[in-house]
Amino acid sequence: MQSTKRRTSKLAELGIPLTLEPMEALRVAELPKDPGWVFEPKWDGFRCLAFRAANEVEIRAKSGRSLTRFFPEVLDNIRALPTKQFVLDGELVIPVNEQLSCDALQMRLHPADSRIRRLARETPATFVAFDCLLRKARVPLLQRPFEQRRESLVALLAREQQGISLTPSTHNPGKAETWLARPQLALDGVIAKRLDMPYMAGNRAMLKVKRLRAADCVVGGFRYASKGPLVASLLLGLYDNAGVLHHVGFTSAISNKDRPRLTARLETLIEPPGFTGNAPGGPSRWSTERSAAWEPLRPTLVVEVRYDHVTDHRFRHGTKLVRWRPDKSPRQCTFGQLAKPSTALASL
Repeated sequence: MQSTKRRTSKLAELGIPLTLEPMEALRVAELPKDPGWVFEPKWDGFRCLAFRAANEVEIRAKSGRSLTRFFPEVLDNIRALPTKQFVLDGELVIPVNEQLSCDALQMRLHPADSRIRRLARETPATFVAFDCLLRKARVPLLQRPFEQRRESLVALLAREQQGISLTPSTHNPGKAETWLARPQLALDGVIAKRLDMPYMAGNRAMLKVKRLRAADCVVGGFRYASKGPLVASLLLGLYDNAGVLHHVGFTSAISNKDRPRLTARLETLIEPPGFTGNAPGGPSRWSTERSAAWEPLRPTLVVEVRYDHVTDHRFRHGTKLVRWRPDKSPRQCTFGQLAKPSTALASL
């Protein structure tokens, strides 16, 4: 007679719930200089917690969503570690052509197992670990100071394992500042943690300084506000080596008092095609129904914008408008301004 007893997951016996919220960071303008801090790179990937109990592995995103089925190669790499029980905090990243690709991460969130497994072979993900919350069942390290948790993490990852990396760390704020200053590094910023800090789940207990860079861009188009006839955002472009203007992002950092005058100015420049290469509304993961509605402009206006991260030749987030550049020729606004980052952890 077949038993009807439900099998209990070993993960539930670890002592840390799968629903635990990762500790967050508060954005600040500069890194702390007083003693008692440690600094780590801020990676631009999928933040997650990795749980292991024997051969059972679960990966949970910051939102609480399970990422387990989307990264089978990461599960295999975690199971290959000699420690059989642990909970790690970290980031999933996918290097493509020596750059971290957010597109490659997004492509994993697909319903077809066959596609997921193909992508796992073609563009394998790396789990970058930066905290150890448990290394023995029913013995959480959440209340231990970060200095001790870091020691546990270093010991757990003492043996090199493919697809799993220990994030670099420094007690020297000067060295952390060099990470922010080096455009070749594929970082989203720097995280600062108190050495005596417990793991405060769900709280903004760490500090983060985002890397900000500047670029001069052509205004190749604009969008009207959803309500009203005023400009809502400027569409930004950069020229490639062939002289083709590609859409690379947007800025909506326009003051309300400037919108009427700017709208009138832009409307005198409306002229297709705006962008001669990649354009808003074209096939990409950024396309939405709203993004199809935009006005093309004659490429004469140049703005300087501040941005935090570039991925797949686009600004990862919205940019901040710094100033207009009437002194700059649109043809000088090229991709050459954007340094190609390296993903090598060893270079830190």
